[in-house]
Amino acid sequence: MAIPHVPLEEVARYPLPGMVQPGALAFSPDDGHLTYLYSPERSLRRELWAEDVGTGVTTVVAGADGGATEGDLSLEEKLRRERQRELGIGVTRYAWAERADRFIVAGPGGVEVVDGIGPDGSRRTLLADLDAPVLDPALSPDGALLGFVLDAEVHVVEADGSGGVRAVTGGARGTGRTNGLAEFVAQEELDRARGWWWSSDASLIAFAEVDDTHVPLYRIVHQGSDAVGEGAEEDHRYPFAGAANARVRLGLVRVPGPGGEPVPPVWADLPGLADGYLARVDWFDDGSPAVQVLDRSQARLELLRVDPVTGGATTLLVEESDVWVNVHDCFRALPGGGFLWASERTGFRHLEVRDAGGALERVLTSGAWMVEEVAAVRGEGDRPTVWFTGTADGPTERHLYAVPLVGGDRQRVTAGAGTHAVVVDHGATRFVDVHGSIDHPPRVTLRLLEDGSPVRGIAEDPDPRVEALGLVPPTLTTVAARDGTDLHAALYVPDGEGPFPTVVAVYGGPHAQLVTDSWARTVALRAQHLRGLGYLVVSVDNRGSWGRGLAFEGAVKHDLGSLEVQDQVDALRALADRGLVDLDRVGIYGWSYGGYMSALCLAKEPGVFRAAVAGAPVTSWDGYDTCYTERYMGTPQANPEGYERSSVMTHVGGIRGALMLVHGLIDENVHFRHTARLLNALVRRRIPSELVLFPDERHVPRAEADRVFMEQRVVAFLTSHV
Repeated sequence: MAIPHVPLEEVARYPLPGMVQPGALAFSPDDGHLTYLYSPERSLRRELWAEDVGTGVTTVVAGADGGATEGDLSLEEKLRRERQRELGIGVTRYAWAERADRFIVAGPGGVEVVDGIGPDGSRRTLLADLDAPVLDPALSPDGALLGFVLDAEVHVVEADGSGGVRAVTGGARGTGRTNGLAEFVAQEELDRARGWWWSSDASLIAFAEVDDTHVPLYRIVHQGSDAVGEGAEEDHRYPFAGAANARVRLGLVRVPGPGGEPVPPVWADLPGLADGYLARVDWFDDGSPAVQVLDRSQARLELLRVDPVTGGATTLLVEESDVWVNVHDCFRALPGGGFLWASERTGFRHLEVRDAGGALERVLTSGAWMVEEVAAVRGEGDRPTVWFTGTADGPTERHLYAVPLVGGDRQRVTAGAGTHAVVVDHGATRFVDVHGSIDHPPRVTLRLLEDGSPVRGIAEDPDPRVEALGLVPPTLTTVAARDGTDLHAALYVPDGEGPFPTVVAVYGGPHAQLVTDSWARTVALRAQHLRGLGYLVVSVDNRGSWGRGLAFEGAVKHDLGSLEVQDQVDALRALADRGLVDLDRVGIYGWSYGGYMSALCLAKEPGVFRAAVAGAPVTSWDGYDTCYTERYMGTPQANPEGYERSSVMTHVGGIRGALMLVHGLIDENVHFRHTARLLNALVRRRIPSELVLFPDERHVPRAEADRVFMEQRVVAFLTSHV
């Protein structure tokens, strides 16, 4: 099959071809409707749609007009969207009440509360024209109240619009502290976007009090702005590795009635939070919070039950690891006071049932594979069951499985090779299956949970860009590292006979996996463009990558950038032995951790790599945040040799090839300081480099014009030097 040419404008255009399927899928509480965000015009501008589960009739519930645009958003909301890598506009967020036929649509003009879907429904806009941005709105489980954070405090208002706004918390406003917001590292590194939580009966709210006033400010100047001073500068409390973290407390407070004033909170007695992380907050059926506290080294996690009256905490279990503890969302309260839990004690995440006191009752899954997410739990009835997604059929695939809650054999529910992402309805009768592979874009199908049989497709209109581009999927294979470890690889092989000039597309960092049987591999359009120019493009998941258990992932502990680089080189040499890679013509590109890997490969392996494009690279780990860096490296004080060894600057003298550095100047995650420090090291050694800067971009380039320009520069650079 002839390899097609992919224009650079297509490389930079979002959404990618075939990736416009419905998102944020959710069933209404009565399972009568399926709601989702969708763009019928196949753009980033999304609408809220609803489909009648019984008839299949669809309704546009909220159009894109009046929804979010980048210019409408407050700085706080822009930063939250950056944490979540959200590029969409229009309707970008909605949420159902847990037990009521009511949902909210959040936008810059306020929060719209919608009662029911269809001609008999009603809607109203609340919280418009306030003096401060409304953050993190959520309905109470019964739908009666709308909670949100305003001006550093948690507030509530009647969802039917009948009452006034009242504060639930107090004492933070004007102090630099916040009540109800997740701190930076919780959002960026622990996947915890929320900082407050409703109890099931809506009588209590648990909230995080965050005090980071002692964390030094890091100033970012908008150098490309026409303005100066206020509005052209941002100050961030950024906790650098080895330095102070925010101080976090968990409070429990009664929700005041109409006209009521905030009451003093009960503070949870959680000594581990003194120098640790509030990882997760859930609720047991008796109304007591289930709190996960991770110590600062992230090698020890406690699950505690908190008394909502006294704040006293009882430790139910402790997870400890010689590597690190991966925080998960598998906790589920079970009838009778017990709970579902997931542990990596065996080296792979597996499910187990614990009693009310935390004692192990039974293990539900086992083997050299991992549970990814719990999709649903049916704790009562004739056949109590847990449905989960995992890698039992191989680390490059994801499937839905079922296992009896009382113990028994695992059954696979989904069919078809590839990756399946699922949403199960509340009654555990149907699920939505988002199934893609390297051979076809994601298809969204409503299915029966009992046997996986299809009911009908959802939004099946095919994307014409897929056919127009005629993309050829990569080849998935394995290569052996020098010690015999199998590494998964994706190969974009051009027309003709090898060996080929080669470009490595790399990420390489922990908690990420590039090589999967998914459409995302096929629409890696920069790789496809380079393939069309005659280059072999290679992606390899080196050790440290996600999806293959703690031993594979933890092999890089305290020594980032050593084994990962070695594995990339071993993969290239193995592919050269197959007649594919021309080892005299090898380049590499990557972003973030991949940018770090690109620069480090060029510096440490000058005999292999001729050119590197390092996008938003972490060049020295002492300049990155506490939570991510210390999980893998410890602190600079405890592991100075590791920090020195892992820094790009330590190896910069080895650079012989061509280096391009790309960075956004207002990146508040991987600061431009990383690239500036590397530039200083290059200048001192008289090593030339090319520099592409985007004054108005953060960590992820958002403007399409900027992305087009970036692709032009990157491809021109690689084709000039490889």
